[in-house]
Amino acid sequence: MEIKEVNEKANYCLNCKIKPCSKKGCPLENNIPEFIKEIKNENYLNAYKILSETTVLPGVCGRICPHEKQCQSACVRGIKGNSVSIGELEAFVFDKVVIEQRHNLYECYKEDIEKNKKIYENKKVAIIGGGPAGLTAGAFLAKNGIKVTIYEKYNYLGGLLMYGIPEFRLPKSIVKETVKQILNLGIEVKYNQELGKNLNLEELKKEYNAIFLSIGANVSSKMGVEGEELNGVFGGNELLEYNLHPDYKGKNVAIVGGGNVAMDCARTVKKLGAESVKVIYRRAREQMPAEKKEIEEALDEGIEFLFQNNIVKILSNNEGKNVEKVELIKTELIQKEGEARLVPVNIPNSNYIIDVDYIIMALGSKPADFVNKLNLELNKWGNIKINENYQTSDSKIYSGGDLAGIKGTVAWAAQSGREAAKSIIRNL
Repeated sequence: MEIKEVNEKANYCLNCKIKPCSKKGCPLENNIPEFIKEIKNENYLNAYKILSETTVLPGVCGRICPHEKQCQSACVRGIKGNSVSIGELEAFVFDKVVIEQRHNLYECYKEDIEKNKKIYENKKVAIIGGGPAGLTAGAFLAKNGIKVTIYEKYNYLGGLLMYGIPEFRLPKSIVKETVKQILNLGIEVKYNQELGKNLNLEELKKEYNAIFLSIGANVSSKMGVEGEELNGVFGGNELLEYNLHPDYKGKNVAIVGGGNVAMDCARTVKKLGAESVKVIYRRAREQMPAEKKEIEEALDEGIEFLFQNNIVKILSNNEGKNVEKVELIKTELIQKEGEARLVPVNIPNSNYIIDVDYIIMALGSKPADFVNKLNLELNKWGNIKINENYQTSDSKIYSGGDLAGIKGTVAWAAQSGREAAKSIIRNL
């Protein structure tokens, strides 16, 4: 954004004293009116310092958070008009201060780090998983003078920020710079370390004062419909994470789901040359969890939406191995007692069939199977069970992010990492 546009967007903010955008809308409770006030005064470094009190991911969250459902949904300006462009302003601050002016996160935390080093000089914490929750936990622990080591199964950090979110939504250069800022706080990283393979929890417990588990939950959920095992049926999370796409050119592709993963899959597939891309969602557009702008951009790119449609079964070709068609049924939305959301119910005899070459399931995700072998209590969804202090059934082990069933946005994952760090510090 040009400075003139930035000033216009910043000056649109009323600097509310009650701060509903921060207290009600932002999972991290960023001090939004104050950082925007500093933008108005062109004190961009101060704006960055204010953000850094609560977040270490402004360049990321400013770009990919569902702002219209979080901070901007609580904006007073939005009552009678458009909300303040909080996300754009947050991303601007990171880009201006860190990328352009070459300031860094360590500048913001230096005083705290030096002050706390003597207090916690013998304390060590292991973080397993370098995604948003793990990185945030590591940063706030390091800020408090604690020695942090991140164990990561890949040879890069960032988790789904790096390869689970398409480049057109989140440039990898932004993720890399964000990671660099966090590691410069003095955090050690050990790459290619994976639980259940070459990393053992019991051994780590002997070496560290506390452990934070944040390995995510990126195994795509299934519908359990007939034909789901056929060739050509993929999990959306895995496709995005590993980037192992088939050749979509000239093909008909169906995406099942209504969240941002579904939008990312649909838009990626379209950009990779698919002839036709259809998003199948069993509720109405108004109920879609995906961000409004993601839906609009998908529509602009020629992606078709089949709202209030449900999959009955996936049909194969004559050989019985590959996807060829999918049978759908239309739904109606009804209000059921005890349910906050309208519930989709199949309409009898409304079945019809469409041709597809590939189907991508983007219905949510769950933890990997090996989590069952960690000897930690799980909840009914298979996530690691935590208490109000983010402790697992083993008091020395903490958890956050998707692995612990935290709400599935980057900001919520980061919030869990920050709050878990606070709990670890209190207990140390």
